[in-house]
Amino acid sequence: MSKVNVVIGQSGGPTTVINNSVRGVADELMRSGQVGEIYGAKQGILGVLQEELISLSSQDPHQIALLRQTPSAGAIGSCRYKLKADQAEDFERVVGVFKAHNVGYFFYAGGNDSMDTADKISKLAAEKGLDLVAIGLAKTIDNDVGGSLKDDGTFDVIDHTPGYGSVARYWALKIQQANEENKASHTSDPVLVIQMMGRKIGFIPAAARLADPERKMPLLVCLRESGLSLEGLREKANELLKAEGRCVIAVSEGFDVGDVGALKDSFGHQQFSTGTPVAEIIAKYLNDTGIETKGAARFNVHGTDQRHDILYASQVDLEEAYQVGANAGRLALAGEGGYMSTIVRKPGKDYEVSYDKVPLSTVANSERSFPKQWIANSTDVSDAFIHYASPFVGDLLEMTNLDLSKVAERKLPSYVPQGYRK
Repeated sequence: MSKVNVVIGQSGGPTTVINNSVRGVADELMRSGQVGEIYGAKQGILGVLQEELISLSSQDPHQIALLRQTPSAGAIGSCRYKLKADQAEDFERVVGVFKAHNVGYFFYAGGNDSMDTADKISKLAAEKGLDLVAIGLAKTIDNDVGGSLKDDGTFDVIDHTPGYGSVARYWALKIQQANEENKASHTSDPVLVIQMMGRKIGFIPAAARLADPERKMPLLVCLRESGLSLEGLREKANELLKAEGRCVIAVSEGFDVGDVGALKDSFGHQQFSTGTPVAEIIAKYLNDTGIETKGAARFNVHGTDQRHDILYASQVDLEEAYQVGANAGRLALAGEGGYMSTIVRKPGKDYEVSYDKVPLSTVANSERSFPKQWIANSTDVSDAFIHYASPFVGDLLEMTNLDLSKVAERKLPSYVPQGYRK
């Protein structure tokens, strides 16, 4: 009897570490010797529908190994195509392609919408009598897959998704650097507004606090969930300006500033980079309404580099992404279809995880919320969040902390620069 073949696909926005999950699946299956050809679906489910299957089995092993350090989903591609209930032809086509290529295992990486696709295909196969094991691979930088926060400080369904650790590390390092920029130029640019990804959920902007867990920076962390208005943000910023003379504002792209004119993707999600940047609106509002010091508010808007910059990748995130893939391979070989490979965190002070499974039906279209108890004073996050996220971000840069009290003795009368005189 011939061995059945495998299809691996990806959907949605890519991450820095997604390819290492693909590598984890491929390595586990190749080592087993129990499968035939391993294919990558070009551009996700679109590759299945269009019968564009890339052979991974016949690649140079070195190229498969390089998936670890290759960011984003460009190796086999991704898509934002939704299999809707009324698209009967699409479902028939999936079954037809899988039958034609003797596919017995299907792996799909992505967020909650992608798990919905995997779940639909798993159920479709059962209805059509197709012997298919479908497994989901958790992947999203937003960390919005899964259940709620439990009393022991861990999350139900999945503790965190591969991809989040790296985007959190990216932002912790970027905020460290932006703070140095603000220290240097605050006499002319006292306010720096930095826009971060996060349409509806605050895990990404919350990562700004990881740059400064001891809260020494003049930093405001503004999540969409905080409910803060533009006027309220201005008040918070001016409080810091009066106290510190400068202010860094880390804000979610989904922060409510009204209609920004953003387009929507096929899943109905706003694509904020297609409209007016939220950070620009905030900076303009602060400049128009006035800030409590000389100078102006400026803004920075980072794009898709947040989710593809391999130079900022977390080593913990890379390893966990691989293990999620390897675990998915083991589940499939054991015939345990209809599940998503998941990360389970052991409660307690020390960071320790294991890999398990959760029904796709539980995850499909699920959406966790950022815990309300982790939001502090509308412009910060709690120590509990820092405890949660720090382990999978890793060590940051150690920057100089000069003792600014060590100055030369003044020998002349005080002086106000002419340009600062009223």
